Amino acid sequence: MTLLAVGSVALDSVETPHGVVYEVLGGSATYFSYAASFFTHVRLVGVVGQDFPPEHRELLETRDIDLEGLEMVDGKTFRWRGSYEGAMNAAKTLEVQLNVFGEFEPNVPERFRDSKFVFLANASPRLQKLVLEQVDKPELVVCDTMNFYIEKERDALIELLELVDGLVINDAEAVQLTGKHNFVAAGQEILGLGPKFVVIKKGEHGSMLMNGGQVFCIPAFPLHTVVDPTGAGDSFAGGTMGYLAAEGRFDPETLRRALVFGTVLASFNVEGFSLTKFEAIGRPEIEERFEQFVEMMRF
Repeated sequence: MTLLAVGSVALDSVETPHGVVYEVLGGSATYFSYAASFFTHVRLVGVVGQDFPPEHRELLETRDIDLEGLEMVDGKTFRWRGSYEGAMNAAKTLEVQLNVFGEFEPNVPERFRDSKFVFLANASPRLQKLVLEQVDKPELVVCDTMNFYIEKERDALIELLELVDGLVINDAEAVQLTGKHNFVAAGQEILGLGPKFVVIKKGEHGSMLMNGGQVFCIPAFPLHTVVDPTGAGDSFAGGTMGYLAAEGRFDPETLRRALVFGTVLASFNVEGFSLTKFEAIGRPEIEERFEQFVEMMRF
């Protein structure tokens, strides 16, 4: 199935206990699309400035990612600078320059509008809804959000949740959105807002899927070294949605397998800065780690 991804393409500067990188390729749609491209064809919609390095575009073009929807406009590309310390459980944002992304109005190309699977990466719910208005009868729509929009655009987010099939959200955001500190209760509250399923990401503690009356929990894949957590959540979503699109269905069993693949992709992502680890692997490595993960959870 065709998979449409809409979100940010950025230049990131990151410092972790393992090093520092400057203006490397980042952004929610970037990580999502690259992870999903291991499984299926991806159509990316985003915006960059005239300063966007051509080698970054060339890298994405080496994947099964259609960049017709990646606009290049006058101005500078979105930039994020952050750091991680200690256990690297959370990023400390040092600087954000929205630049051209601050005025981004998604324009879905005509030939992208028949996409059957749609992922609305982290952005204003107003913009996410604008994307949905340009897509013809998608079969599965999943969105992401963040604490800023839960606080500042709550009404628009609630309206959006009535239109989507799934929500991917982290644990702190689930508490913020619902006021409930029990994740099962928070998940049930979110399902009552409209989505058919919700995935609550818990960082190093894995994730939880609530789908109707069913609950499915999986741990994170255990790693010896975490180099850079930037983009882990987006890679998780990309692996999950990429697998679903490749299978062309999202029944409960397929959703569970998809979450395991999403977890595997996130585990590879954090082993290097930017997309460096993704560039070094292929489907054989992904399948091998998937089987290792399944074996770890067998009892």
